[in-house]
Amino acid sequence: MRTLRLNHSISGWKRLPAFLLCAAALLSVHLPQAFAQQSADPVASRRAAADWLDRIQLAAQQQSYEGTFVYQRGGFVQSSRIVHYATRGDGEFEQIDSLDGKPRKLLRHNDDLYTFVPERKLCVVERRQARDSFPALLGASGERVMSVYDAKLLGKDRVAGIDAQVVELVPKDAYRFAYKLWADAHTGLLLRSQTLDDGDHVLEQIAFSQVRIGGAATSDKAAISAGMRNLGGWTVVRPPVAPVDMEAEGWQITPAVAGFRKIREVQRPMASREPGDPPVPVDQAVFTDGLSTISVFVEPADKSTRKEGAGSTGATHVLVKRRGDFWITVLGEVPPATLQQFASAIEYKASK
Repeated sequence: MRTLRLNHSISGWKRLPAFLLCAAALLSVHLPQAFAQQSADPVASRRAAADWLDRIQLAAQQQSYEGTFVYQRGGFVQSSRIVHYATRGDGEFEQIDSLDGKPRKLLRHNDDLYTFVPERKLCVVERRQARDSFPALLGASGERVMSVYDAKLLGKDRVAGIDAQVVELVPKDAYRFAYKLWADAHTGLLLRSQTLDDGDHVLEQIAFSQVRIGGAATSDKAAISAGMRNLGGWTVVRPPVAPVDMEAEGWQITPAVAGFRKIREVQRPMASREPGDPPVPVDQAVFTDGLSTISVFVEPADKSTRKEGAGSTGATHVLVKRRGDFWITVLGEVPPATLQQFASAIEYKASK
């Protein structure tokens, strides 16, 4: 079913690289003391947790680092190599290479993404839609995240030889999963993230197996820049992605799930199931609570032989429903009940 191949963005670089489907000084390292005051001052505790999350996000963007991270989902394991070089004037330069399976490489300068597929000599060029790719974390501010999660301090641990502070984010309702996070106690860089179900089982995990903070160099920046310029011999594809007003097209999506807000609406072409047929225009609305992300895809049902249904892989669930002349696909790292809430909140009134 094509739906299972849909990602939240055309690149799919969220917490897991596409080819598989942090400033340190905001907060002094007194997080345990701040959390210890939780019973006495819950407002201060929530603010400390929000600041800690924001610190993780900034560390991913503003620290230079290089290492290897591993993604695990059930019996599936995929490792990747990352080099991230941060500058004051030119922003971020990043390279990610797959270490398992077919070779893939991503080069990024700020929001410009170049994904290389060597066996096809193909380079896909696009703009980054989200900024929560590991080791970044958030799709919204830490304060917004803490409106729907509670923070539980779990003490200290070590990840890839680095001392880490461990915190679990526990949802305040049944519409999202819990997250356990390990962050470098010195810089705030995220070292490991686990997604947990309500039975405390790990649905998926992504973590550094080796990392050197401050390890990237100016030579890495130069190599990344050169790789993005020198495209001779590559077939360069720039998928058209355009903003769209789904409400103006007649779609109302108003889920009664706390914390989720719409962050973008775009239209992108998806390959037709029938060889030789033109691409199918698909509208996508993206919602986030800062940690969990849900996408609603709407596409014409012309000549489609698909069926309604549901599926899952790791923490990601998918729900497919027919609505008149359209297929509705709801996809997200949330429990199935959350997708049902979103699907039931979708209404369509044809424009006159």
